[in-house]
Amino acid sequence: MTAITAKLVSELRERSGAGMMDCKKALTETNGDIEAAIEHLRKTGLAKADKKADRVAAEGRVSTAQAGGKAVLVEVNSETDFVAKAPNFIEFTNAVAEAALKAGAGDIDAVKAAAFPGADNVEAAAKTQTATIGEKIDVRRVARVENDGPLATYSHGGKIGVIVALKGGSEELAKGIAMHVAAMNPPYVKAEDVPADFVAKEKDIALAAMSDKEKNKPADILDKIISGKINKIVSEVTLVGQPYVLDTNITVADALKKEGADVVAVVRLAVGEGIEKVQEDYLAEVQKAMQV
Repeated sequence: MTAITAKLVSELRERSGAGMMDCKKALTETNGDIEAAIEHLRKTGLAKADKKADRVAAEGRVSTAQAGGKAVLVEVNSETDFVAKAPNFIEFTNAVAEAALKAGAGDIDAVKAAAFPGADNVEAAAKTQTATIGEKIDVRRVARVENDGPLATYSHGGKIGVIVALKGGSEELAKGIAMHVAAMNPPYVKAEDVPADFVAKEKDIALAAMSDKEKNKPADILDKIISGKINKIVSEVTLVGQPYVLDTNITVADALKKEGADVVAVVRLAVGEGIEKVQEDYLAEVQKAMQV
C-alpha cells in the first residue's frame, strides 16, 4: 500500500482542483496512483480536467530573435526574478538569442558554443555573468524555426516566447496566432495530432460521468452524445479548434481559412517549464489539514 502523504495530496489538489479530503479519498481508493486518482475524480464529477500546475523553481527570461525567414527562442535562467528583470540581464539574454540566430544553432550545445561579443562564446559569457551578478546564470533551452512563408515571434513579458510559421496568410496573422498560443497554450495543433489513447480515455470518462438516464438511451443517440462531448474536448485542446483570442467570435481555424493559410510550425517556451518548485506554505497547509 503506497503511503498517502501530504505532498501527494497537495499535488493531486493542484492538478485536479478538487477538495482536499476528496483528493485524499481518491488516492486511498487508487492505492496512491495519482494518474488513476485524477481519472477517478473526473469520473465522479469532482474534477473537470488535469491542471498540471506550472510551478517552477527557475526564474529568467525567454528572448526572441528573427531575420531572413529564421527565428529562435532562447531561455536563460537566473535564480531570482529580481535579476531576471534587471536591464543588464535582459540585454544579455537578447544578445544570446541574436548569437544563436546568427550561428544557426539548433540545440543548446550549439548555442553555448556560438560566438559572443567580448567573450570566447556564449557559455563563457554566461560564466562571466554568474561571477558578476552572484547568481547562477544558465543558458537552458533553444528552439529554432525556418520558413519560406510568414513567420512571427512573440514574447509575453519575457516569460513566454512563441514562434509561429504559416503556409499562406500574412505575418500579421502569424503574429496574432503567436499571441494566441502564448495566452492559451494549446497542447496540440489539429485534431489529427491528438493521440488516440487520449481520445479513448476521454470517451471512457464521458461515459462514466453520464447519468443512468443518459446511458439507457438508444445506442445511436448515445454515440452522438459521446461524439459531441469528445469533439468539444478536442476543440478545447487544439490550436485550430479554440476561439481566436483576437476575435473570440471565430476560431483559429476560421482566421486561417479567411487568409487561405495553414499552420506549418508552432513552438512555445515558458520560463522554468519542467523544473519543480516546492511551495512550502501550500504543502504545510495540506499537512495541517490532514492531521485534523
